[in-house]
Amino acid sequence: MKRILIFFILLPFAGVAQNKNVVSAQRIFPKMDKVLEFEKALAAHAQKYHTGDWKWRVFSIESGPDAGGYHITEGPTSWEAIDGRGDLGTEHNNDWNKSVSIYLTDRTSISYSVFQEDMSSVKLTDYSDKINITHYYPKIGYNDKMKAMIMKFKKVWEAGSQSIAVYQASSSGPAQYAVVTRYKQGLKERDINFRKPLKDRFEEIYGADSYNEVDEYFKMYVDNVWSELLFYQAKLSSK
Repeated sequence: MKRILIFFILLPFAGVAQNKNVVSAQRIFPKMDKVLEFEKALAAHAQKYHTGDWKWRVFSIESGPDAGGYHITEGPTSWEAIDGRGDLGTEHNNDWNKSVSIYLTDRTSISYSVFQEDMSSVKLTDYSDKINITHYYPKIGYNDKMKAMIMKFKKVWEAGSQSIAVYQASSSGPAQYAVVTRYKQGLKERDINFRKPLKDRFEEIYGADSYNEVDEYFKMYVDNVWSELLFYQAKLSSK
């Protein structure tokens, strides 16, 4: 009886617990002649200091304007956990500054994103080793229209059995949705004959010539779009 009573006392608090849907991303760029030393140091740092909610998944950036860099995702975690994390400690900071950053250029970026479960066709932690990130920047005042269009595409992705995760940038520069295609079967999914074309699937769901609205949408409401390929590097990531 006492256990039942405790359960009902704690139940309201369970409802306000924050979701672990926040991911931070850091992009770093090693000196071209120090890549091997950098990778060795980065792997040792990740596996010693970044576990649990602070686990690292490290990707090499294979194409696009940041090609040659490394994309480090940390999490997923919650804003509440980030708020209470505090200083990472002298030992951690010294290891990063003296063992890793000595091999880096000055170029870097750090961002936060929130996973959008209702807009995605895959679960947050259902990862893949090869991914494409398409960065969508809506014009000011049209965030809701961007979300509505992505929600329409979710049905199209599901019809084609595509694993796509959607993230919304948070306090990290211009408004952005990052649409991450996870190639669960590898890069062969990019082949034009692998699955029915996106336009055909869209019009099967929304009607003939309905894809015309997509073209008009981008003309009116989207400020910029760009994409890139990234490959997961297990040897550099947290264990």
